[in-house]
Amino acid sequence: MRLRNKPWAQDYIQAHPEVVIANPESRKGKWHEEFGNHNPVHVEVGTGKGQFVIGMARQNPHINYIGIELYDSVIVVALEKVLEQESLPNLRLLNVNGKDLTEYFEKGDISQVYLNFSDPWPKTRHAKRRLTHANFLTLYKELMPDGGEVHFKTDNRGLFEYSLMSMTDFGMKLQFVSLDLHANEPEDNVRTEYEEKFAAKGQPIYRLEAKFN
Repeated sequence: MRLRNKPWAQDYIQAHPEVVIANPESRKGKWHEEFGNHNPVHVEVGTGKGQFVIGMARQNPHINYIGIELYDSVIVVALEKVLEQESLPNLRLLNVNGKDLTEYFEKGDISQVYLNFSDPWPKTRHAKRRLTHANFLTLYKELMPDGGEVHFKTDNRGLFEYSLMSMTDFGMKLQFVSLDLHANEPEDNVRTEYEEKFAAKGQPIYRLEAKFN
């Protein structure tokens, strides 16, 4: 993804702490206070421009959603989209690095993680950077109750096959696997920006859902 510098992004983000949480480490273990309820919290790591997490929040008002995005020039686009909505009290954004999740969440804070069209890091020496590497799976498991789930979508078959093996080797239970999601697309599937782009080109979308035992 080519990033365009937006010099105004940080000022805009800081002007909307009701959406992009400042000092999210202060919410660790207390996210129910932030949302004002004890509904489950689902986190998208690498939320990009926000189409998926916004769509999920609109579709499921009984679930709290947090979109995590490192780059301020990208998350500011998601912020603008959130502000265009009439009301999304069950959605927050974090402008932080996904590898630092334990700084912002503790065990039980998260019940589900979404990984959508993550960087495939195709070189073997970069395998540990893949968001489905065992190191990241360990991180997610540390923050979830028993039975927490990871939902993963990609257009990259190599990354998908790697992720299947990684999660299986980790002892996770595969609950759903699709090699062509749009061939029989579930009614509740919320597409990302990349998903729409690749689907328009006729590329298959791969999806899996796995549960920690």
